[in-house]
Amino acid sequence: MRICVFLSAADLDDRYTRPARDFATLIGKGGHSLVWGGSDTGLMKVVADGVQEAGGKLTGVSVDFLAHKARPGADEMVIAADLAERKRLLLEKSDAVVIMVGGTGTLDEATEILELKKHGHTDKPVVLLNTAGFYDGLKEQFRRMEAEGFLPRPLSELVFFADEPAAALAYLEADPSAS
Repeated sequence: MRICVFLSAADLDDRYTRPARDFATLIGKGGHSLVWGGSDTGLMKVVADGVQEAGGKLTGVSVDFLAHKARPGADEMVIAADLAERKRLLLEKSDAVVIMVGGTGTLDEATEILELKKHGHTDKPVVLLNTAGFYDGLKEQFRRMEAEGFLPRPLSELVFFADEPAAALAYLEADPSAS
């Protein structure tokens, strides 16, 4: 399975890097491939290192203005002209999506895939990996959107919430649309 991971390129605390590395190891050991933003810095580097060290393949999709931070030695590296093309390519090259901790860029990517799912433009499974409760507020907001009628589909059809890396991967491996 080609798993797209949306996440931060920032250098982060161990409470975020350790679970990210655990998830990366599970991807590689499971024989899966990582599709990610291509950066060789911060949390993106942690995940790419973990996948590669565990035997998985790396497909990076960087963007022109960040090409200088692209990871050397990836199995495939594409440089997109802009962020919109990058998001499109990340989704095209993947079978499933995992949203990990991140900032506004990660949130933008997350809402785009959920919007595509909401309108039936993709059936790829999406997991929100809620490491250290990072997305508790967003999870609550999504539940409010559902309860107050802002979502035309049940939230459970759009995204699966996982607190631990093993639960995230188990969900993806059980989803027939991800293979």
